[in-house]
Amino acid sequence: MDEMKQTVARNLRRLRHAKNWSQEELAFRAKVDRSYISQLETGDYSASVTMLGKLAKALGTNVTELLK
Repeated sequence: MDEMKQTVARNLRRLRHAKNWSQEELAFRAKVDRSYISQLETGDYSASVTMLGKLAKALGTNVTELLK
């Protein structure tokens, strides 16, 4: 897995856990499939810029938090 995918995966999981949300809850709020969240968190998929925006909005943060 490349470094950027790993960074997004780690931050996505960290932010989701900080809210005590399941993958299902985040998926519902971001209007995506739960399996997609799982694949992002394991680094199997790369999120588009649009998707990063949707995830950040659902988590109540900004895209920078997913990329740092």
